[in-house]
Amino acid sequence: MKTDITDGDATGTEATLPPDTVFELLLEEQRRYALYYLSRKVGAVSVEELVDRIAHREGQPTRERIDQIGVEFHHNHLRKLVDSNVLRYDTNAGTVERRAAASTLDPYLELAFVTDL
Repeated sequence: MKTDITDGDATGTEATLPPDTVFELLLEEQRRYALYYLSRKVGAVSVEELVDRIAHREGQPTRERIDQIGVEFHHNHLRKLVDSNVLRYDTNAGTVERRAAASTLDPYLELAFVTDL
């Protein structure tokens, strides 16, 4: 997995995503919710916190389910998000943070989670 822990402009608006990438990133419910959750946060969030929020959104989380979501997130969703340049993942700190390109997804995330607003 490609890991990017470089400093960059996380608030810039020049970054955009191709339509195919937008649709690919928004295809999975857990990935959509992770992106939505991070859009509501400022700065880095621990992967553990993010996985916990996904598990709670899906219902009564058990330790087994949280672990299962954590493995799936690490090996599937996190990879796509980092490779698409919408998230920065710091392996040492175990945190993720939105990058400028993630703002391209915000209008779609607002539509997907309008009931959460």
